[in-house]
Amino acid sequence: MPDVLDDTTPTHCPYCALQCGMNLRGRAEAVEVVERPDFPVNRGALCGKGRTAPALLSSRVRLTEPLVRRPATGRLEPATWEEALRTVATGLSRTRTVYGPDAVGVFGGGGLTNEKAYALGKFARVVLGTSQIDYNGRFCMSSAAAAHQRAFGLDRGLPFPLEDIPRSGCVILVGSNLAETMPPALRYLTELRENGGTLIVVDPRRTRTAEQADLHLAPRPGTDLALALGLLHVAVAEGRTDEEFIRDRTSGWGEARAAAMAHWPELVERITGVGVPELREAVRMFCDAESAMVLTARGPEQHSKGTDTVSAWINLCLATGRAGRPFSGYGCLTGQGNGQGGREHGQKADQLPGYRKLDDPAARAHVAGVWGVTPESLPGPGRSAYELLDALGGDVKSLLLMGSNPVVSAPRAAHIEGRIRSLDFLAVADVVLSETAALADVVLPVTQWAEETGTTTNLEGRVLLRQKAVQAPPGVRSDLEVLSALAGLLGHEKGFPADPEEVFEELRRASAGGPADYSGITYRRIAEEDGVFWPCPEDGTGARTHPGTPRLFLERFATPDGRARFIAVGHRPAAEEPDAEYPVLLTTGRVVSQYQSGAQTRRVDELNAAAPGPFVELHPLLAERLGAVEGEPLAVVSRRGRAVGPARITTGIRADTVFMPFHWPGEGRVNSVTNPALDPTSRMPEFKVCAVRVERVPG
Repeated sequence: MPDVLDDTTPTHCPYCALQCGMNLRGRAEAVEVVERPDFPVNRGALCGKGRTAPALLSSRVRLTEPLVRRPATGRLEPATWEEALRTVATGLSRTRTVYGPDAVGVFGGGGLTNEKAYALGKFARVVLGTSQIDYNGRFCMSSAAAAHQRAFGLDRGLPFPLEDIPRSGCVILVGSNLAETMPPALRYLTELRENGGTLIVVDPRRTRTAEQADLHLAPRPGTDLALALGLLHVAVAEGRTDEEFIRDRTSGWGEARAAAMAHWPELVERITGVGVPELREAVRMFCDAESAMVLTARGPEQHSKGTDTVSAWINLCLATGRAGRPFSGYGCLTGQGNGQGGREHGQKADQLPGYRKLDDPAARAHVAGVWGVTPESLPGPGRSAYELLDALGGDVKSLLLMGSNPVVSAPRAAHIEGRIRSLDFLAVADVVLSETAALADVVLPVTQWAEETGTTTNLEGRVLLRQKAVQAPPGVRSDLEVLSALAGLLGHEKGFPADPEEVFEELRRASAGGPADYSGITYRRIAEEDGVFWPCPEDGTGARTHPGTPRLFLERFATPDGRARFIAVGHRPAAEEPDAEYPVLLTTGRVVSQYQSGAQTRRVDELNAAAPGPFVELHPLLAERLGAVEGEPLAVVSRRGRAVGPARITTGIRADTVFMPFHWPGEGRVNSVTNPALDPTSRMPEFKVCAVRVERVPG
């Protein structure tokens, strides 16, 4: 096969959940990104990460041969694929034999294609027989997913396409800095305002996105739940609820209304720091518009009460009739490239393909039939992501990890690094030698976005096709080839094909009839239609004529009775509040030129030049109290650890709060500081708020 396929290849960016369309041309060491203006999500626009994505294809920065840790030296050294795969199979098999199948863990990633996520979940449950599988997408939008399920009976990040946002009358954007996390999506908010709509941004920082808002609400971190309840209280008190919509299309309003009325505006002002006039103005803007939306992201979701917080924002939409109608509704801005599809098809601890529940007998029977096993042989639900990582070296002795870097990305990261080091055996499949891969016993170099074909599902629920554009280096194999080979070595020579389209055909059958039904979707349809929105079932005759579902809930919600469900929730404080020893609040987030744990973007010169390292953002009043000056190193210290970065002093943050981005390892690793307190429903850790003290660093 030649180094480059014919002409220009249409594909998608490997980074965030927009999955922006792009064209590629050139050879593996010199691939050029070309605009793809006909793709509707980004219409040709790309951020710096997308433009520079081909830099990761270079053999200078990525893995090109397997590595095995040699007992004699204790170092990772080159090995053949045969040796590396046999070492992995032996390590996993030995653990299963000595300790049982649940002593083997599997940890996946929200960047894996649908085919890889599906195959990884099947491998864990059929080949290894373990229940101990989860993925880093648990850290992404699991709280919103749980709230979606409770209210609507179905979880899809956005129940409408992005193109609907500018056609709405008002958007409340909660805890999202689109200008830095998804720059091509900012145009939708710009067009909203150009069309006469209004934008309300909720964020404790005055970000580049908040600067675009008609109204910026800056609540104290950890109080978004109280804020949403206060807005609903005002809407009720001012007679702005849609009683006809509530009567005809919802249930549970009485209890939710009573809970909201316990959060009167003056109380909410004391909790959040957002003034009563601002609360009333936000309600006026939201309710006066003919249509309106609430969009949330990690800001309100990464909390020990994230599910209830999202439920409160959904309640506001339902009570005012802003759901299940054109250009109105609640949506979640999924973060990772395949965060949506990654959890739909089986790498989440409690789910089977098609977004089926693992503890549902009918779901188990259907998927077991597709897999050719008995339902009884499938393990039950396992631990969530943080709980699985915390169990490493204890109940879980060995780990197979694909496409994740928890040494940097997990909360209480120093502790998790220690748990990973305590494993009997660790195998990592990745594109680069991440901080986690550097601790492994075996590292398997795998293909990446431009070197393989596969599907992803973006934040709209649009199933997309990434197409292979260049050949991978000779020493690199795909994740599907890795799983196929390991399955064969572990006694399962059939059922794990390495061809992605063959895997997708099986995924279609496994998802058929489930909430996330892909059975009417094919590679050809995706390519011809710029993606297909799920659910998209076959019509029962074998024909694939279903148009897909760009807009959910316009006629009924996905609950048994077709009604959306109000969930009564009340404010409660963060798991860790400031005190005399730790008097300041820490919140975390991203910067435009880095991505997630930075394992890939920190290897791109242009991106590193723009964002070379971590920093501590703080208000001038706090800086004055500390005696801190711009650029001076500061330490942010919690009960769990310490992170250091230069001071960045700005009036764009609350005086009781500091901010650090989370893309770096070493002394700047802010996740050494963050709190792993878990949401009781979603099992989401509380990344977004914890109590810290800030210290000047001597010298």
